[in-house]
Amino acid sequence: MLPGRATAEGTARFRDASAAAPGHFRGGAGGVWLSSLGIGTYLGRDDAATDALYAASVRRALQLGLNVVDTAINYRNQRSERAVGAAVRESGQGRDGIVLCTKGGYLAFDGARPRDARAYVEETFLKPGILTADEIVAGCHSMGPRYLSDQIDRSRLNLGVGCIDVYYLHNPETQLGEVPRAEFLRRLRLAFEALERACNEGRIGCYGTATWNGYRLETDDEEYLSLAEVLAAARDVAGEQHRFRAVQLPFNLEMDEAATFQNQGGSTLLQAASAAGLMVFGSASILQGRLSQQIPQPLPEGLRALRTDAQRALQCARSTPGIACALVGMKTAAHVDENAALAKLAPLPA
Repeated sequence: MLPGRATAEGTARFRDASAAAPGHFRGGAGGVWLSSLGIGTYLGRDDAATDALYAASVRRALQLGLNVVDTAINYRNQRSERAVGAAVRESGQGRDGIVLCTKGGYLAFDGARPRDARAYVEETFLKPGILTADEIVAGCHSMGPRYLSDQIDRSRLNLGVGCIDVYYLHNPETQLGEVPRAEFLRRLRLAFEALERACNEGRIGCYGTATWNGYRLETDDEEYLSLAEVLAAARDVAGEQHRFRAVQLPFNLEMDEAATFQNQGGSTLLQAASAAGLMVFGSASILQGRLSQQIPQPLPEGLRALRTDAQRALQCARSTPGIACALVGMKTAAHVDENAALAKLAPLPA
């Protein structure tokens, strides 16, 4: 496995070698430099052809000045993590210049969906004592401490690295549809204890939450997440020196709640995260391709001058104050070249 992790010095070297436009790289937790665009690896078939496409796309993204790579153990049944690992090994880039992010929480199959999913879970997780049945909610999700520790090690093996830079608890709001909020917060504290131990052991650099709905909802919604409550759980576990450093949520021209909806104690999510010193990673920046075809009008001059709607959507997302990195799924070289062209352009003024 590749030793080390992203560092301030390594990411600064990556930044300088990229010859990117001013504003393309932003400072993150621990002094690391993050590219304003990152490559995601969510969609696609569970097959070798898609593995090769993702590996090539990640290598190309690293060549073109994107040093943030986002994946999850359940994406394509662990195949996306393995494709990312292959790309990093073959890229020629130093490990300390690349910010690797992955997620755990959903029960992940191995390579393909098994014929009998229940038997797979029984043999893989329940019988070895990695999980107990009451730690699984909705038949697909767990925040059990032993489970998260196991998933971290599986992800490290898939990625071929000793340390994962950012490890997300994946869609923790899934639990809120199944258990009372007080029980959810108890489980969250136990999960954070496991993640703090992983930080102490050097298996992950820092942790956070990657969500879809939680931070974008009304406060009385069953799945609503309060960033203040989440941070309080981290402080309960590790005091003010906790390693909760990152939030990921959808952010694009249609899903703009993080910047417009004051559902976090009178602040927006981006305002609350900024006040807490957190990195915010925007997912679904082109809404899984929808905004690459047609984006809302009218557009400011700085967006009209760009060549494609995908570039316009990405430029808007990465230019929003408080967004450290806008993530976009890319599995063809043509899409990487199109989107990474923005690295040579400055973001729009706030």
